[in-house]
Amino acid sequence: MGHDRFRLPFPLAPSRFLPLVKVDQAPMPVVLHDTMSRETRPLLPRRADGVYGMYCCGPTVYGPAHIGNFRTFVIQDTLRRTLEVAGIKVRHVRNLTDVDDKTIRGAQAAGKTLAEFTRGWTEKFHRDCAALNLLPPQVEPSAVAHIPQQVRMIEALVARGHAYVAKDGSVYFKVCSCPDYGKLSHLDRSRLSTQSTNSAGEANDADEYDRESAADFALWKARKPEDGPNFWPSPWGEGRPGWHIECSAMSLEHLGATFDLHAGGVDLCFPHHENEIAQSECATGIKGFAAHWFHSAHLMVEGEKMSKSLGNLFTLDDLTAKGWSPMEVRWALLSGHYRSPLNFTMKGLEDARSALGKLERGADALLTAAGFTRAEFAPPTTHETQVTWGRFAAAWERLCDDLNVPGALGEVFKVLAHPAVDAAQARQDVAGLARILHSLGITPFAAKPTLEVPATVRALAERRWAAKQARDFAGADALRAQIAAAGWTMLDRKDGYELKPGA
Repeated sequence: MGHDRFRLPFPLAPSRFLPLVKVDQAPMPVVLHDTMSRETRPLLPRRADGVYGMYCCGPTVYGPAHIGNFRTFVIQDTLRRTLEVAGIKVRHVRNLTDVDDKTIRGAQAAGKTLAEFTRGWTEKFHRDCAALNLLPPQVEPSAVAHIPQQVRMIEALVARGHAYVAKDGSVYFKVCSCPDYGKLSHLDRSRLSTQSTNSAGEANDADEYDRESAADFALWKARKPEDGPNFWPSPWGEGRPGWHIECSAMSLEHLGATFDLHAGGVDLCFPHHENEIAQSECATGIKGFAAHWFHSAHLMVEGEKMSKSLGNLFTLDDLTAKGWSPMEVRWALLSGHYRSPLNFTMKGLEDARSALGKLERGADALLTAAGFTRAEFAPPTTHETQVTWGRFAAAWERLCDDLNVPGALGEVFKVLAHPAVDAAQARQDVAGLARILHSLGITPFAAKPTLEVPATVRALAERRWAAKQARDFAGADALRAQIAAAGWTMLDRKDGYELKPGA
């Protein structure tokens, strides 16, 4: 293949992407920490039409997403909502990884085609997103649907001397050909010896093939017997794309060679995002792949790192089965600042339930003072030119300052602690509160889940309550132990008791 084909970045229709504009326009109110510059910078649309291009690394659809995944997605959703309430139109692209080692192994174990297997888990992901009140992205590309674009990008990298073909037909990116490799994670190039550990200190098993240098990474993986029927043709032989090239090809296709913001969990900073920058900029010849990098910190569970062996790798279904509502889960996932690790606990869910109840009582008081009903407490229309915040202006300022959700909620409860002076102020407050809660994706007055208590557990609880009333404390303790062994907790009240899942 000759080099002439690659003088332009890619054979994409230029009319699909509007020209960039200067970034010295009037500053927008939302500012956010940027991983690359390590500075807090305003989020400014760079395109002539003012649309903000936002690419988010999505799930690998081989099983249910866990709450660690959803912390990242909830935070990204909150940023998008905040930008839209600030008057910025957002083009949100979130990809689906539907071909890799995990999806192939899962499909074969389930006796399904790759498409059937990943479709089921994609649908499950969408149901969980809807339950957690995540806005659907405007574009949700899949890796399999963009294999031609990935092949073209790899061809460009080979032609420009940034990639090489191994003996088995696999293709690798040559890290030494990219002088500024490591600029996102501030990597010491002299110490780069492997791609086997990511920026969260976890094993990175996305590239398991031989390469010239341990620092190089796979762009195309030659077909192996264990891949079964999951392979595609390429100039280098049958195989499939590597993980990193997927996002570069999809972001180029749907946002252009440069765009406004790239988001993901902190574990993706290296090597995934570092590799995206290198392969994208080397393939197109255009620097500035993403203008802003947005990473959210880890989620721990009860002070421990999530793992299957510890039994703390919770899914949304796990938590709703314990009686927690999706809105309580969302609140808990937002309860810490996105740049700080969050310790997710059952106590945190109890706090979320309590805070939601307090919020609803305060909102009811405001609605009554304003002469409104709950049905009139509707989400705001985004991109408004005239915005009323009432006494919630300080909460909005906190939210716009590096997405400080805990600070914004603190300001919300400060306002709710003091009644409005009159109906006019209450009406302004209602408008402001609706905008804050829409930005957070928090929906008050949502239906509470009903929890089925097994008849055997209910009978044990009745016996224990009777024993306690009779001052048979030894018998009551023994019955409490039986209730706990059945996976329930009995909480005593002054006039009765409450049963909650979890010992």
